[in-house]
Amino acid sequence: MLGDRIAEIRSQDTVRRVLAGGEGPVVEVSFQGTGEVLGTPVTEFATYESELHADGTLFGEGQGVDMTADGQTITWHGSGVGHFTEGGGVSYRGSVYFTTASPQFSRLNGIAGVFEFDSTADGKNSATVFEWK
Repeated sequence: MLGDRIAEIRSQDTVRRVLAGGEGPVVEVSFQGTGEVLGTPVTEFATYESELHADGTLFGEGQGVDMTADGQTITWHGSGVGHFTEGGGVSYRGSVYFTTASPQFSRLNGIAGVFEFDSTADGKNSATVFEWK
C-alpha cells in the first residue's frame, strides 16, 4: 500500500553518455535539481544508467544525494523499469531506498519508496516518491 509522499524533485539533465552494454546500449545520465524531502527544501545531484532491451523496454539503476541548506544529506539508490514516451522522453516506475545520518530524516532509513520519474526529450525531469508500506 502506498503511504505518504516522501519527496518531489524537479531537475535537469547535465550530462548524457553512451556506454557499452550487455543486451543493448546503456545510457548514463547525470542530473541536478531542487525540490523537497519530507517537506524540507533540498538540492539533488544524481546519476542513473539505463539499458535498452530488445523489446524496447528500459531498465535503469541510479544513485544520488539530496542536501539541505544547512548541510544535512540523504543518499538514495533506486532501480526501475521504463519506456520511451511519444514525445521522445522516458518514463520510469520503480523502487528507491534511502540512507541518512540526519536525525531530521532518520525515518527514511529502512523504508522502501516507490517512485515515478518522467523526463522530456530536452532533459527536464520530474520525480515523486511515496513510502511503500
